[in-house]
Amino acid sequence: MNENNLTTKIWNYATILYDSGVAYIDYVAQLTYLLFLKMDQERVDNLGEKSLIPEDYRWKNLIKLDGTELAETYTKALNNLSKEGGIIGKIFAKAQNKIDEPAKLKKLFSLIDGEMWIGLDIDVKGAIYENLLQRNASEVKAGAGQYFTPRPLIKAMVEVMKPTPDTTIIDPACGTGGFLLAAYDYMKKQTNDKAKLKLLREERIFGNDNTSLVVSLCAMNMYLHGIGGTECPIRHCDSLLSAGDVRYDMVLANPPFGKKSAEKIMAEDGSLTTEQENYYREDFFATTSNKQLNFLQHIMTVLKTSGRAAVVLPDNVLFEGGAGETIRKRLLKQFNLHTILRLPTGIFYKQGVKANVLFFDKFPPLEEGHRTNDVWIYDLRTNMHFTLVTNPMKYDDLKDFIECYSANDVTKRKETWSEENPDGRWRKYTYDEIIKRDKTNLDITWIKDEGLADLENLPEPDELAQDIIENLEEALDIFKTLKV
Repeated sequence: MNENNLTTKIWNYATILYDSGVAYIDYVAQLTYLLFLKMDQERVDNLGEKSLIPEDYRWKNLIKLDGTELAETYTKALNNLSKEGGIIGKIFAKAQNKIDEPAKLKKLFSLIDGEMWIGLDIDVKGAIYENLLQRNASEVKAGAGQYFTPRPLIKAMVEVMKPTPDTTIIDPACGTGGFLLAAYDYMKKQTNDKAKLKLLREERIFGNDNTSLVVSLCAMNMYLHGIGGTECPIRHCDSLLSAGDVRYDMVLANPPFGKKSAEKIMAEDGSLTTEQENYYREDFFATTSNKQLNFLQHIMTVLKTSGRAAVVLPDNVLFEGGAGETIRKRLLKQFNLHTILRLPTGIFYKQGVKANVLFFDKFPPLEEGHRTNDVWIYDLRTNMHFTLVTNPMKYDDLKDFIECYSANDVTKRKETWSEENPDGRWRKYTYDEIIKRDKTNLDITWIKDEGLADLENLPEPDELAQDIIENLEEALDIFKTLKV
């Protein structure tokens, strides 16, 4: 079963919930509770794993029940599981049964029981969550509100970062855990040492997110992949409130875009005004309400000395003045910002998003001088056209970047841009060239945009106006003829 077939099947299950009066926003939670219980049973039956679910609430016992007994037992199961400690309590936090009709609940149990889920070679819950949100958005005529990172991009980022089984990794805005799972899969293939693999599962992978449902989904992902042991490696918290005491070898992340929620305050004349709230932390050297700039500062703090980061950030991080300029100068001087991947549009659910991946390393502070020497930029955006459905970005589209990155030995990097090849996508800029740019602007492009060339060939405004007038007059004549 491929991913599209899987999510179509799950969406069809969701129609049962809709008929039961369950709101669209609750689809994801209700379905994933059931799917988790089924996959947990499959882990026990087919992989010999130990279940942390109390015996009475395991799938094998629930599936035997019918009618009111099933509804009452399942409701009790969710209520009690939400009170469990460790990873199970995190997965079922605030869980409630919202499927009131026993017959429809039984139908869902039976449909899910008819499939084998655990063997699917995809991030099952992530796929369900993303696709349900996307379909939900089209149903309610509203944006999905999330910027899910395409899996090919995640895979490419992990491959060039090359984490080892000894690497501690955190995603401070982990979503359903795409980065963490990709890193785990990459790391576990490097060793057969049982002690190292145990440490990898229990003491190397960490994540935070501030949305309860997302934390539950991510915790499910971690548990079903054997990550975390009895304790949950995912915390439900706002990473921007505190750096905490732990530092990590690597950060992989795609933090949420936008600003901190606006706050209503009382003006002197008694009227209510909206003021953007800032984050104030001792380790933040620039004060701003811009979330992505604050996430960048947070990541700069939580990295260990010699730590490394790969972070998806929107264009404004590269050119915004004020706090943005201050942070960029700090990043260039005290860190080694060695690589920027300019991402194409059309790869996120929200259209038109312009983003980049910043790759940088942390070093001890310098009194003078700068840590960054050269910034290598790969332009995967100019004249590249992708869409989510008809032309999604594939892993093959990133192979040239991976080769240019030269992760095994960055000293062997070679530009593909030159005076003779002005459309080369891989180009180097020195620290001195960048620091002299207005506001230390890192929003750099050099390839001629074919779209702009097309705009240059557009007719003059007067010509366009005349064409519109002639078309309108022709349409009016047709309407007059029809009236007669």
